[in-house]
Amino acid sequence: MPKIVLLWTDVVLYAMFAVLIWYGLRVRANANLRANWWKVLRDPAAFSAGIVLALFALVTAADSLHFRRALPPPPDAPAGAKTFYATSTESVLDLLMARQIAMRETGYSDPLAYLGLTKEPLQRDGQPVRDFPRLKFGGAHLADPAAQRSADVLARAAGGAVGGLLFAALAALGAAALLRRTHGGVAGALRDIAADRTELPLRAALATVAVSAMLIGGVLALMGHYHVFGTDRTGNDVLYQAMKSVRTAFVIGTLATVATLPFAVVLGILAGYFRGWVDEVIQYLYTMLSSVPNVLLIAACVLMVQVFLDKNPDLFETGLERSDLKIFLLCVILGLTGWATLCRLVRGETLKLRELEYVQAATAFGVGHARIMAKHIAPNVMHLVLITTVLSFSDLILYEAVLTYVGVGVDPSMNSFGGMINLARNEMSRDPVVWWSFAAAFGFMVTLVLAANLFADGVRDAFDPRARSVRPRPLRRSHA
Repeated sequence: MPKIVLLWTDVVLYAMFAVLIWYGLRVRANANLRANWWKVLRDPAAFSAGIVLALFALVTAADSLHFRRALPPPPDAPAGAKTFYATSTESVLDLLMARQIAMRETGYSDPLAYLGLTKEPLQRDGQPVRDFPRLKFGGAHLADPAAQRSADVLARAAGGAVGGLLFAALAALGAAALLRRTHGGVAGALRDIAADRTELPLRAALATVAVSAMLIGGVLALMGHYHVFGTDRTGNDVLYQAMKSVRTAFVIGTLATVATLPFAVVLGILAGYFRGWVDEVIQYLYTMLSSVPNVLLIAACVLMVQVFLDKNPDLFETGLERSDLKIFLLCVILGLTGWATLCRLVRGETLKLRELEYVQAATAFGVGHARIMAKHIAPNVMHLVLITTVLSFSDLILYEAVLTYVGVGVDPSMNSFGGMINLARNEMSRDPVVWWSFAAAFGFMVTLVLAANLFADGVRDAFDPRARSVRPRPLRRSHA
């Protein structure tokens, strides 16, 4: 049996998933929250972006279940001997992409190539020649790759895309089956979905599912026989590196945001409610924090953490545990240095709320300060917290890329978009140009950040009372 490994970030992610489940139950029971989230879902861009974010979240969840394999006992080991485990920590995503891990070449190769990128000395017909070597795994199933590769790539990609399209068609039929009672049967529901006459923007959602399924199907059909995004300098599959970087981006975006909330919310409410010297002290703290350049402050903190980790290598059983603790502490540092903006917003909102009639009435009836802040102030600033949290998610992902690029981000042994871009810096200046590592990191990161921004726009429009109203959606009259 493998040994389950709980990393620091795994525990926090599991706790966050549990909180999301609790929040979902609360939304279901609260009519106001349910109405606001219904507005988010009625925004086509936000609904589609939520589907893309859900796909990235699935990758993150698969990469957050870690274990260490049990080593086989020696032949002469007695029964009941102690079980030893591998020094490397793996995840469920590693199991799903075991083929890509094993498909390690000797160096660079282009996307979907069957030859290496650089010439090497070879033996051909008994004569030494210098030519591009045949890849060990990429296109290895082809007898004559020069003539067969193009047709094979097209056939496999088309087959995967058709499979994805069939999955999207089944999803459309499932949605129509759910709407058949109010839209005149399955056929009527399909017509209404195609004409965008449903309460939720199912046409946009199904189009997103179809495009995503076709892309994923095509990649799945190719990845077992080719390096879809090529290989890096050491011959490792770039697609695998990009998939592993998704978890790092999610960890940075979520954990660092969560780390800011206790300071920002508590201090903001205290400053706005009590005013006076409490307000002045808290304003002094976040004004002083904002006056220090963030990059320099974060770099100094990260370097101190690095010194601690280097001096205490015996605290970790595997290298992944050491890297995970560093990224966890990086999230804490980002939270400790990034709470000022949200604190200002919460303070300003609290100053307004404390003057409203229901707060004044609670004060007149002798309700304690702590109860007023917990029952009347905090729930009414949560819309600001939610909006700021969702908006800052994409900013932190980009921040991680910048920090890792300048050398003060995540550990070099951990995959991240910033690390991929940093390694591609020298590759872009060589001849021939190795562009695919940069392109893969850029494409995945832009997709994730764009989806997060679109979803954040929908949340802001739904929860901010000053935002524009969501466009009305025409509804088809229900059939008797």
